[in-house]
Amino acid sequence: MAHIFDPTVLREYDIRGIIGETLGADDARAIGRGFGTLLRRAKDGGSATVAVGYDGRISSPMLEHALVEGLTASGCDVVRIGLGATPMLYYAEASSEEIDGGIQITGSHNPPNYNGFKMVFQGRPFFGADIAQLGQLGAAGDWEDGAGTVTSRDIMAAYVERMLAGLAGVDTAALSSLKVGWDAGNGAAGPALEALAARLPGEHHLLFTEIDGHFPNHHPDPTVEENLTDLRRLVAQKRLDFGVAFDGDGDRIGAIDGEGRVIWGDQLLMIYAEDLLSCGDEKHAGATIIADVKASRVLFDHVAKLGGNPLMWKTGHSLIKSKMKETASPLAGEMSGHVFFADEYYGFDDALYAGVRLLAASARLGKSVTELRGAIPEMLNTPEMRFQVDEARKFPAIAEVSERLATNPGPEVEEVNATDGVRVSTKDGWWLLRASNTQDVLVARAESDTPEGLERLMAQIDEQLALSGLERGESVGH
Repeated sequence: MAHIFDPTVLREYDIRGIIGETLGADDARAIGRGFGTLLRRAKDGGSATVAVGYDGRISSPMLEHALVEGLTASGCDVVRIGLGATPMLYYAEASSEEIDGGIQITGSHNPPNYNGFKMVFQGRPFFGADIAQLGQLGAAGDWEDGAGTVTSRDIMAAYVERMLAGLAGVDTAALSSLKVGWDAGNGAAGPALEALAARLPGEHHLLFTEIDGHFPNHHPDPTVEENLTDLRRLVAQKRLDFGVAFDGDGDRIGAIDGEGRVIWGDQLLMIYAEDLLSCGDEKHAGATIIADVKASRVLFDHVAKLGGNPLMWKTGHSLIKSKMKETASPLAGEMSGHVFFADEYYGFDDALYAGVRLLAASARLGKSVTELRGAIPEMLNTPEMRFQVDEARKFPAIAEVSERLATNPGPEVEEVNATDGVRVSTKDGWWLLRASNTQDVLVARAESDTPEGLERLMAQIDEQLALSGLERGESVGH
């Protein structure tokens, strides 16, 4: 029997919708049927095993039940790993030769009434055309049939043990002196964080580790500064060295230093890159470090100064993971707080492991996180501005801007990078305009070292928008 998905649900990087409106049990079942079908066909009709996990949202157990039904009906065997963070599901898939794919049910950092699916397929990200194919298979009812088995597996202890390997070879005395605050935001990372913190050297203070799909304390998006208020208070009261926060499913990290300053995604990447390129062995000499187009110029300059090869790439966790494999990059990150370690790890985005590596970086470099943050040049940058543009207009508008700058860049333009949208460098700094792959919005950002420079950059953005008959409206959320 065929299944038609709501057109808003199958997105570029994942599947996401509003429970009871655009997403429900029938969709989850059809996702299982489609994913299982693709996996079995990739194995020439042979047997396939899929790991399934879910986050702490109220709707997650219902979706998990239906998803498992769909997978087994397609002839796939299912290993249920239960409630946990998205990276724990990725770990289950990456660390087991018998598992061919993985699906995590998660609404990530979205409001409580949202939910969705993140997938990995034979060790690679499952996105874009893959997700579109699920829709095509559903519409045609073109699914494999079978009767798969279901088993459950508790992998929490093995996952925590594997993360602790990120401290191997680091001076124990330096680690033992650290005092750290952690905020799980009532998200799915809570139990793993409790188990991890109990094993870490040093002093650790935990907030909101109890999973609660209503998120009663604050919304679990660590890239929004107001969501770090509780962590800031904890760090100040206890005089901690730094604090770490997670999003709802534990694949994005946020951090503050001992003075309460936010350490943004690109700044964290600078610290990790310094650790990797300064303290790592020869194998990382000249290593490619990847960041998305929204990252500060300071990061790319810093990586180059350390002898690394900075690479600016497209925004999107699936796109970054694919580029890492292609370039054999040991480290990548995004402004949104996704950090990917292939150095001594699996190359997927794991905020808990990124937290462990921040402890390691501070100890290895012999500097406090506050010192490391303080050494980063202060730039003036806008927040990520997201404003609504008609879905049919967003990509053509960016193409128009790109074409204008290619034919008539103007005297102030030094470089135009079209990796993902348009990123324009001038003597004042840089500005970015790109179309979101997941919403009907354009995204703008600018960075300069003077207020006047930032003003001039914003004027250039507004000028280009006006030439395409658009204006920068009120900023909308993710």
